[in-house]
Amino acid sequence: MKDGSAVLKVIKPGMLCLLQDFGRFGYLHQGHSRGGPIDERAFLWGNRLLGNPATAAQLEITLGGAEFEVLADCFISLCGAPQGLFLDDTEYPSWQVVYAHKGMRLKLPFYPYGLRGYLAIAGGFDALLVKGSCATVVREAIGGHHGDGRPLQANDELKANLCRQQPILNQRVKPKWQWEAPEELCLSVVPTAQYEQFAEPMQKRFTNTKYKVSKQQDRMGARLQSIDETRIEWSHDGLISEPLPIGAIQIPPDGQPIVMLNDRQSLGGYPKIGTLTWRARQLIAQARPDQIITFAWANAGDAEEELKRVYQFFGIACQTTQKLRS
Repeated sequence: MKDGSAVLKVIKPGMLCLLQDFGRFGYLHQGHSRGGPIDERAFLWGNRLLGNPATAAQLEITLGGAEFEVLADCFISLCGAPQGLFLDDTEYPSWQVVYAHKGMRLKLPFYPYGLRGYLAIAGGFDALLVKGSCATVVREAIGGHHGDGRPLQANDELKANLCRQQPILNQRVKPKWQWEAPEELCLSVVPTAQYEQFAEPMQKRFTNTKYKVSKQQDRMGARLQSIDETRIEWSHDGLISEPLPIGAIQIPPDGQPIVMLNDRQSLGGYPKIGTLTWRARQLIAQARPDQIITFAWANAGDAEEELKRVYQFFGIACQTTQKLRS
């Protein structure tokens, strides 16, 4: 395969197929959200399996159902929602390096559970950079295969960069590092922003309440609904809009939390009771509607150390640097 040559042709994009690198950094002041993979863990493992740079572009495929024609011999991996892939009629497991021959049909069935899968290719997909990134943000009409925020469509042809090194065929991620699908998710939250302005009973109510993920979720955020109609009440005046970090938990007037994700707006005026830890963000990235969720308070120092360990392992520059502020 030559550098920049076409390697995959989209036959069926499925419900939503987006080209994503690690995200667009340094443009929040212009109103541009980060974009990038909602499930960073799956994304980073896919690139590590193939020996790619940690931030190399992949395809984020929501719910599966995508199909591609292989235009050139290549190594691939699929991480994220626990569903294998098919090359012609042969099934291969996810979280593993697979070799695809020119002319094969690559099919991703619909996921039985989980929400997002990440299809990586050795060398990473070659894409047009807009403001330093190919990350697709549909609502901002930026990034993606055509640079204008459009999801991938049938007949789009994707190019790949030349491999830096030969991947190890069949190498796979140990099961303990793969995504799991518990019946109930307990998400760790660092108390931040307006936490101390919530009355103590509301702080306790937040972690004593069971929620379910509503159908109102996308890459901007996930709305939650308490299973017993419990409300988190805010007794202060409105706020001046302020920056929204990924993982921030807003409490709107109806008292039902909203978890902000990668494509959230850059500013928000609802009070925020906390921010998810890195691991918690990866868990909610795969949560489907009706998934039961509870919250537990976490220490900010522990959450920061967790993030540092993860980014050091995968070779990501420390998030405290200017280039990785999102």
